[in-house]
Amino acid sequence: MTAYTLTKTRLTAGTYEGVLTGARPDAPPALTLTHQSMPIAGLEVIPLAEPGHFGVRAPIPADLISDGVQTFVIADAETGATLDSFAILAGEALSEDIRAEMELLRAELDMLKRAFRRHCIETAA
Repeated sequence: MTAYTLTKTRLTAGTYEGVLTGARPDAPPALTLTHQSMPIAGLEVIPLAEPGHFGVRAPIPADLISDGVQTFVIADAETGATLDSFAILAGEALSEDIRAEMELLRAELDMLKRAFRRHCIETAA
């Protein structure tokens, strides 16, 4: 278990931003950003005004964004403990999943409506 806490503040313009707390004021821990267990360069740990607090910025390379769900993990490089993770969902595969789920929900709703109407007719008589 790590003594650090990484809290995501936002994901904007292709950059993850967060605040790391619990670190020694003089030296932030080394962090890694990975996608499918492959390291991604560019992660920055920046000292903030409050001792023991550091800003974390990680650019998300455009070539890693593709159809489906892409998961990114930020971990302590020394211990390997996961501090935060986030997923980016995109593309045609995702929209087909949502359409299939909506079709199932519509079918279940139609079944429930028929059963409710039948129940109302049977109990009214």
